[in-house]
Amino acid sequence: MNAWWDWVLIGVLAALAVLEVAVRNDLRSPVVSLAVTMALLPTLRWRRSRPLLMVGIAFGVSALTPVVTRHEPELHTIVYLLLLPFALFRWGSGREVVLGSGLVLVAVGSSLAMGTSTFTDTIAGLIILSTVVTLAVALRFRVRARLRELDQVKLLERERLARDLHDTVAHHVSAMAIRAQAGIATAATHPEAAVDALRVIEAEASKALAEMRSMVRVLRQGEPLDLIPNPSLADVEQLASRPLFGPKVDVEVVGDVEDLPPSVRSTTYRLAQESVTNARRHARNASRIAVRVEVDDSAVRLRVTDDGEHSTQPTSRGHGLIGMVERAHLLGGSCEAGPDPERGWTVTAVLPLVRTTA
Repeated sequence: MNAWWDWVLIGVLAALAVLEVAVRNDLRSPVVSLAVTMALLPTLRWRRSRPLLMVGIAFGVSALTPVVTRHEPELHTIVYLLLLPFALFRWGSGREVVLGSGLVLVAVGSSLAMGTSTFTDTIAGLIILSTVVTLAVALRFRVRARLRELDQVKLLERERLARDLHDTVAHHVSAMAIRAQAGIATAATHPEAAVDALRVIEAEASKALAEMRSMVRVLRQGEPLDLIPNPSLADVEQLASRPLFGPKVDVEVVGDVEDLPPSVRSTTYRLAQESVTNARRHARNASRIAVRVEVDDSAVRLRVTDDGEHSTQPTSRGHGLIGMVERAHLLGGSCEAGPDPERGWTVTAVLPLVRTTA
């Protein structure tokens, strides 16, 4: 697109230069002025990729022209040369900016020293040049700030995807592992229980694949992150289970959850899901996992406890606990996890909220 537009711009400026020579009768060296203007037009094509070289060529030729004609290039069309210092400060490196600025100042100073430009014209030219440079610098910093902002957004999206992927895989795989263990333990005496376990494993695998496909689609096709399935507080109750093998999960939701912000609903579910998954994986000899969600006017409070043994619980935080803390902090809340004095493990989270109004 830039190459096509540059050649169009060069063609338009060439036509304007020819037209200016045709209509003006005050030119002292129309042939030389036209030749210089036309010869320097191609510098516009490479002003982005080689800004220092183009500035050197253009202002070097402009400085040498008075040596031949005893006056500056006369065509007003040559004002397009201002695009070159603009490009230098917009796309050039720091070294190129310094060297290019020196070349421009040398060209301006030589013109003033040779008397081909008056002091007033030189000052006016420097003011115009400074304005162009200021615009280029402002645009450069604005674009850089925008790119940093986009990078930050991408980083946050990747972090959210990483958390969602971890929570999804860990939860569903843990559920499948527990069901598989139950099926193996009861296969000899209760074949029907083994079949039921296989059905549950199939269902969990289908859910995991569906969520993972949604995340992969977001990564590959650049779809909005909000298209990823977003669980809510209503889904917390689906964590309740009474398996034949492993700890049972009891869920209690207290308070009105209908008008909570979507981000709070989703985060609460993910925190509860990850807490239940960790308890199933790490709580040895646990018989019960209790999930309690309490909603009031100021916050959502989550508490997940189990009655298992956590002597082998790693002292360092894994990705799951780190992700839980990050989720809570993004909403201005807190999340803590640790062993109970006697037995078990407790996760508590507080998520402040601003209720939506009708």
